[in-house]
Amino acid sequence: MKKSRFTDSQIMAALKRVEAGLPVPEICRELGISTATFYKWRAKFGGMDTSMMTRMKELEDENRRLKKMYLEEKLKSEIVAEALAKKW
Repeated sequence: MKKSRFTDSQIMAALKRVEAGLPVPEICRELGISTATFYKWRAKFGGMDTSMMTRMKELEDENRRLKKMYLEEKLKSEIVAEALAKKW
């Protein structure tokens, strides 16, 4: 997954500035991002604070790691089952 060049606190600050009344195109120009990027941030992180954002990212990383472990174990069990089927 691509690493964002913006920190969680920078994203939250941008979202809060729009809530305070600044126009979205102005903030996007300041940050050098597209409006689509801003609206993706708002859809994903709207209503959160920085600690919740950090926790969500930790959970996403853990979920990704567990899915990878599950797939590896599933592959191992399929190999063992196939080997046992050939043996008998």
